[in-house]
Amino acid sequence: MDSTLPLPRATDRPARRPLAISNWLMAVAAMVFLMVVVGGITRLTESGLSITEWKPVTGAIPPLTQSEWQHAFELYQRTPEYLEINCPAGMTLAQFKFIFFWEWLHRLIGRLIGVVFAVPLVWFAAKRAIPQGYGWKLVGLLVLGGLQGVLGWYMVMSGLVDRTDVSHFRLSAHLLLALTIMAACVWVALDLRQLAKTGASRPARLNGSSVIVLAALFIQLLFGAWVAGLNAGQVANDWPTMQGRLYPDGVDWSRGALHAFTNDPFLIHFIHRWWAWVVVVLLIIFARHIRQLEGGRAASIAIHSAFGTQVLLGIFTVLSGVAIWLAALHQAVGAGLVIATVWGAHVLGRKTA
Repeated sequence: MDSTLPLPRATDRPARRPLAISNWLMAVAAMVFLMVVVGGITRLTESGLSITEWKPVTGAIPPLTQSEWQHAFELYQRTPEYLEINCPAGMTLAQFKFIFFWEWLHRLIGRLIGVVFAVPLVWFAAKRAIPQGYGWKLVGLLVLGGLQGVLGWYMVMSGLVDRTDVSHFRLSAHLLLALTIMAACVWVALDLRQLAKTGASRPARLNGSSVIVLAALFIQLLFGAWVAGLNAGQVANDWPTMQGRLYPDGVDWSRGALHAFTNDPFLIHFIHRWWAWVVVVLLIIFARHIRQLEGGRAASIAIHSAFGTQVLLGIFTVLSGVAIWLAALHQAVGAGLVIATVWGAHVLGRKTA
């Protein structure tokens, strides 16, 4: 009698699907990118406070009848933004529907991202298709997505009682967390692509030069968010000067340097303009370095293209007096620059993994 046990067949083993999971994460990153763009339009059209209630499930359905629209409008009419700005301007129900649409669309995309992330995650887990070491990363991304929704409502709350707009600090936190989630999705997706290509699980690591570049870009994005939150882009519509001067006239230092650097629209606009050139220099050095690495040429081209376009859009946005379509493109390309830089950092991180 043969007592030899049969070897397990390949079909008996869990089917790891790194490429499929990578494609799914890239799709999620694309949706987050779309949400960032729509969020920018929501801010530019002053639409963010039009929905005064947080209903994560039922809020997906907009008002459908005249009475429902009137009720939503009445809730908005209690906000300081309406009482101090839009009521004196004679806002109509039709105008309210316009700003309601952008906030509703922004929230709807957020809900869809949650579904598009959670359902496939459960499916991949049930099929035991997640490669070893990636389960906790995917769960972490899901948790960050949930926190982003909570942070979004926390931001809106800041503009419903004593202010006519949301806190620029909460606005920047909301934007930067969205960009972080997008970047993390791209990073993990690239790791999984390498796993599918080589069969070896060697996730890329952030090295010192990547950290410096990403930190400089983070500062630029932070001040960009503050420019948007404080409407600081409108304090000057000339370039490279501000109101005809290199350094703007109007910076208020009376409440201390910390307050000026975090709240003064003139100074924040000034810093956002000129810190951009620090970021550009760092990105040029960074992109030229990774261009020499295997698989780095495309990432290098993407970085150069993104920051070049971003600088031009920033200048044109200022000269236009912050035209909505230019400002929205400026934010969109900014998100694209984040993706390109993360791509480059991943190429460099593969070398040191």
